[in-house]
Amino acid sequence: MQALAERVAEVMARHRMTERGQRVGVAVSGGADSVCLLHLLRELAPRWELRLSVLHLNHRLRGEESEADAEFVRRLAADLALACHTREIDVAALNRDNLEQTARRARQEFFLGFLKSGVLDRVATGHTRSDQAETVLFRLLRGSGITGLAGIRTVTGDGLIRPLVEVSREETREYLRSRGIPWREDSTNGDLTLARNRIRHQLLPELAREWNPGIEESLAHLATLAQEEERYWDGQIGAPTVADGAVLLKTEELKAVPRALARRFLRRAIGQIKGDLRQVDFEHVERVLRMASAEPGAGAVTLPGVVVERSFDWLRVGGSDANIDYRIPLEVPGRVTLPGTTVLLEMELAENKAQSSKEVAPAGSRYNVTGSYLDWDRLPAPLEFRNWRPGDQYQPVGAAARVKLKTLFQRRRIPRWSRRGWPVMVAGDEIVWARRFGAAVQWAASDSTRKVFSVRECERSGDSSDPESCFWRLIK
Repeated sequence: MQALAERVAEVMARHRMTERGQRVGVAVSGGADSVCLLHLLRELAPRWELRLSVLHLNHRLRGEESEADAEFVRRLAADLALACHTREIDVAALNRDNLEQTARRARQEFFLGFLKSGVLDRVATGHTRSDQAETVLFRLLRGSGITGLAGIRTVTGDGLIRPLVEVSREETREYLRSRGIPWREDSTNGDLTLARNRIRHQLLPELAREWNPGIEESLAHLATLAQEEERYWDGQIGAPTVADGAVLLKTEELKAVPRALARRFLRRAIGQIKGDLRQVDFEHVERVLRMASAEPGAGAVTLPGVVVERSFDWLRVGGSDANIDYRIPLEVPGRVTLPGTTVLLEMELAENKAQSSKEVAPAGSRYNVTGSYLDWDRLPAPLEFRNWRPGDQYQPVGAAARVKLKTLFQRRRIPRWSRRGWPVMVAGDEIVWARRFGAAVQWAASDSTRKVFSVRECERSGDSSDPESCFWRLIK
């Protein structure tokens, strides 16, 4: 049988876990798997000139036992002449939902801190094939899709690596026993109130006895297949286009691709905005797909941490936006970025010089069209910007009568989310100008105007109020 160190070396090389000379932090809890990992990597480090150090996070969940684990790891690092980075955190005080998840997030933040700061190039964790099998079975029982069945990633984009992913838990213990190397046992590993422990100590052994002696390896292989599928589709789909904190999708494009691919697009968009796909299940995605296919085109689906909205032929995947309410006195000339938006407006005042109000808008004025100019001398005071409100109406240049802004939004097919914080210029209760729709007819500039007042929206890339400019194109 191939020596364990050589098997781990082959896994590391196959998955390109490290490069020569890199700084690798080894996450050591004191348990058998992490202690085995540290000794194996110390044996293999000269092969790639790796510079090792030890990382340990004390969760303070088991009182004196946790303190003893931390001291054990410090002594182990000292015996191996390795630097040891330790930190304490009161996970119980941070917990708001699930203690295991809170502890896992704390470890991730601890490890990623070293990677993001540049102190380390990689962090190796002691996840084994047994851990992989338990994770896949746990997610399968919870109804996870293909992405969830990928289990524990062998290598992550953040720099986490799992060299023991093809080694069983029993093999790590045999490696340590054969060399007389001690380790610590976590007393909570026998707590059968925890779902993972019931899977480890009851369900998997029963499946191995009654159904498949190689169940652990089979589940690990399933994870490998799912990971390869995910890597392929990651390359095919690409990163979503994010504008103003959201991803925009065209419903027609979503309906044009096979449903299996549409699910992947949606999950990618949700993950991009939420940061992960925790608690997002099959039915959540199906509800969004049904909304995308429905007529008429409006609605919203609230998912864990994300809201998906439908307006006209668009889907918006973003956070739950609150209504934007503001009033801002005008400064002319001047510029203002409207609260809660990325809209930048510039106010300009100029002599007419015999110009007609029907002239083409100045260069660089992306949204100004005929009727956007105001007669400064006739404008009432004081003027201010505020967000539009339901019931707002006025008579823009070219309209036969007063019209509601809601009607103008619908005519221009401006999505509902783009209307939040939509700016109008008012004098008291009267609208004198509205974004995209221009000047009110009674205050519009004419041939006799002496001073022309204009409001210009500065050019911006990725303007989510103009979906055509920033949507995530699915069909190339």
